Amino acid sequence: MKVAYYPGCTLASKAKAFDQTARWVAQKLDIELVELPQWQCCGGLVPQVADAVMGLLAPVRILADAQSIGDRLVTLCSFCYNTLKRANLIIQQDAERRQKVTDFLEQQYDGKVKVVHMLELIRDEIGFETVRSKVTRALTGIRVAPYYGCLLLRPSKEIGLDDPEDPTVMEQLLEALGCDVVDFPRKVECCGSFMIVNRPEIAAQCSATILRSASNLGAQLLVTSCPLCQFNLDWQQMRMLESNGEISPVPVLYFTQLMAMAMGIEPYLLGFEQHLVDPRPAVMELRL
Repeated sequence: MKVAYYPGCTLASKAKAFDQTARWVAQKLDIELVELPQWQCCGGLVPQVADAVMGLLAPVRILADAQSIGDRLVTLCSFCYNTLKRANLIIQQDAERRQKVTDFLEQQYDGKVKVVHMLELIRDEIGFETVRSKVTRALTGIRVAPYYGCLLLRPSKEIGLDDPEDPTVMEQLLEALGCDVVDFPRKVECCGSFMIVNRPEIAAQCSATILRSASNLGAQLLVTSCPLCQFNLDWQQMRMLESNGEISPVPVLYFTQLMAMAMGIEPYLLGFEQHLVDPRPAVMELRL
């Protein structure tokens, strides 16, 4: 299977472990990820003003470039996925804005590239049974809490990846890896997102609520697909542990890191040194 791949800025910097393990897992699943040449930032958020055009230029350029590779574009970052998918929908439905954007870019694009998240690709085209067949080191008995956050699922009518209130795609993947999936009621709550920049106290409060819940439920690992969620939960957890030790440490991993562990990757390729809450002690204790 050959698909165009958009890593995005964070996966080329702060979340290199996400990109590295995703490429390794893709090879194991016979997926050829063809990275877009000379890609740029997607812009991070689709403009919320109805008549905005300039904010669409970056995501539409990415989508137009993907046409030369195929009819699908896969990404991993929840922000990139949300931005590209919603920008694509605008291009499909709004002829006036489509004309303005494509004229400015001097590239023809009509919204025909399908934006796909890696979780979606695994669920709908690879299949969880195939994932299970690739596992060489089942993560049996490891209590893992799936954390979706906001942008992977909402707005549900535009994104359509899974049920926005009760998603199951991560749970199914974790079960295929042999994990003991924690019934995590805060899995779709916001971690504070980009408010960490200008209202860090609000982001801290949101993240702390999620972390306390995961810790109280006995989760040994948290798994996400959003680099900003990973950072917020990782960073806030460090603060909580340093200040009062009110929670037990819960390393926050990307789902591709967990997949790679189960499929037998060499430990040095996991990128655990990039995490603030170091997963290595927990991994050693759990004999992973």
